[in-house]
Order: sequence, then C-alpha cells, then structure tokens
Amino acid sequence: MKVVLRDNVDALGKKGDVVDVADGYARNFLIPAGKAFKSSPGAERQAERMRQARELKDAKELAEAQEMASRLVSTPIHIAARAGEEGKLFGSVTTADIVRAVAEQANIMLERRAIDSDGIKELGSHSVTAKPHPEVEFPITVEVVAAE
Repeated sequence: MKVVLRDNVDALGKKGDVVDVADGYARNFLIPAGKAFKSSPGAERQAERMRQARELKDAKELAEAQEMASRLVSTPIHIAARAGEEGKLFGSVTTADIVRAVAEQANIMLERRAIDSDGIKELGSHSVTAKPHPEVEFPITVEVVAAE
C-alpha cells in the first residue's frame, strides 16, 4: 500500500515521502498512529508541498548551524568551577553547564544533547564536540578555571 508520511519514521522515510509499505503495517500502525495517510493523486500533491517545506526548513537550520559553528570555533568558553589543590574539580562541568556558558558568553542557544562530553573533571583547556545539525559538527574550546 502506498502511504504519505506525516512524520519522520525511522528506517522508512521523512515527512512528506510517499512510500510503499505492507498493507497490515499501514492499516494497523502508521495510519492509526497518525504517522501516515493513504496515498492518492491529491495526497501526492500535498506530499510534494510537505517535502518542499521540509527542504526549506532543513536549509535554514543548516545555515544557522554553520553560522553558529563559525562563531564558536574561534571563541573559547570560560567556566569557573570549584577545585581542589591538584586541579581536580569538586564534581564536574556537565553539558548543561557548557550550554549555559555558551548562552551567556556567545549569545548562542544550543541543546544539551547537541554536545558530546562525558563531563570535565579537571581545570584547564578542554575540547568538546558540538553537533547542532546532522551535517555540522565542530569543536568548542572550554577553559575551566578555579572559582574564587
């Protein structure tokens, strides 16, 4: 059965795609869950408009992510944290701390899930990876200094 996807479905397609699936999968899961509707000539025209809107949105998000990357790669982010004598932190600098510092210092809003870090546990300069878009990945330099 041909259906038009209303949402992104893993291992099947993205919003607006016309896909051919098993009849039972369409009748029992996709259509009742609101993830798809049965294809027809009018529905395929609607799907084309959905794809165009998705492409415009993806292009805009990609441009924003690239602009964000160009601003953050050259700017180190400074975070003050309590530390012991040997430079070990009491606790760690988490992705939430990094997101908050980026928002305050660079005025850029990142999602916590976009940053790949296991937590910073020592003073000094560290590099964490940010991936705000599937096609954009860049390093962020985080300078952890002792809080007074």
